[in-house]
Amino acid sequence: MTVMFRIERDVLAEAVAWTARSLPARPSVPVLAGMRLEVTEQQQLKLSGFDYEVSAEVTLELHTGEPGVVLVSGKLLAEITRALPAQPVDFVVEGAKAVVTCGSARFTLLTMPVEDYPTLPAMPPAAGRVGSDVFASAVGQVAVAAGRDDTLPMLTGVRMEIEGDTVTLAATDRYRLAVRELKWQPGQPDFAAIAMIPGKTLADTAKALGTTGAEVEIALSSAGGTGEGMIGFSSAGRRTTTRLLDPEFPKYRSLLPTEFSARADLSTGSFVEAVKRVALVAERNTPVRLAFKSGEVVLEAGSGDEAQAVEALPVDYEGEEMNIAFNHQFLLEGLGAIDSDVARLQMTTSTKPAILTGGKPVEDGAVTDYRYLIMPIRLSG
Repeated sequence: MTVMFRIERDVLAEAVAWTARSLPARPSVPVLAGMRLEVTEQQQLKLSGFDYEVSAEVTLELHTGEPGVVLVSGKLLAEITRALPAQPVDFVVEGAKAVVTCGSARFTLLTMPVEDYPTLPAMPPAAGRVGSDVFASAVGQVAVAAGRDDTLPMLTGVRMEIEGDTVTLAATDRYRLAVRELKWQPGQPDFAAIAMIPGKTLADTAKALGTTGAEVEIALSSAGGTGEGMIGFSSAGRRTTTRLLDPEFPKYRSLLPTEFSARADLSTGSFVEAVKRVALVAERNTPVRLAFKSGEVVLEAGSGDEAQAVEALPVDYEGEEMNIAFNHQFLLEGLGAIDSDVARLQMTTSTKPAILTGGKPVEDGAVTDYRYLIMPIRLSG
């Protein structure tokens, strides 16, 4: 019997939960449901998971530990560590079993054959760094527009374009498009790369690393380098890699209108609440209609034979009167992403794409760092 390690419950529970989020719900082979725990000669505990697409690894410092490796069910270990009392945890390996003891609680887990577990991929070369909170916020704003239909893989990703010290993130599902620019610190001033990252994986990773308070290091090979087809993120002892999608993506910059015939500024909170209320009578795919005129916008949903809802809001509006309609879910997701007390909607006609941005004061002609393009729904009649 070997006491493999002793550690504080909160530290272990957080590390296990972070590693377990990348484990597959329905693994192609049983061993991929495992979490690998290794105590190194340097008194570090490494927890890792890998499903051939996404890898995750956390490194923790130990005061006492006996070098060794064991593989146990990751989801079960996550549930157990989350439920343990706030006391030190002892992890012991006894033959083919692992015993977790904390206070008067004791759990016995079956181990899995560690020799059958795949080796985690090496990190690609480090490319640069960005603040974890900035990164989490930017990815969250863009990932809302990524497609969720796996039959069109290129629309389920977030495109990351790096040019020197500027990173541009973009995603579209054909009905809306989100674009965000941010600054980062590249390792080399002229670094340039394009990567297509699975949207859900990127969103989960950015959110999880956004809590570290440290910088996120992005590891990515530029064209022709090693580690092709993979991107890595690391921060505060945590690292994750994911395979990239095919870099094909619509030429989105040409879709972003630069001239508008109307502009509406509304209180974001009031607009969100009004859309939610009016949408109560809207079926999943029926639009919310917006009628803009000077000083007022009237929101409507439902029609003659169905339940109907109408609400008016004050608006700072410039332009001819306009009636336009949007999918209410897409509109709400855009409003939730703009990160501003004022929502600015810029429109050309009732059938052309509108741009939603935060109504922060921007000089005339300047472009905000976040734009959410939304296609209107054609009104019959």
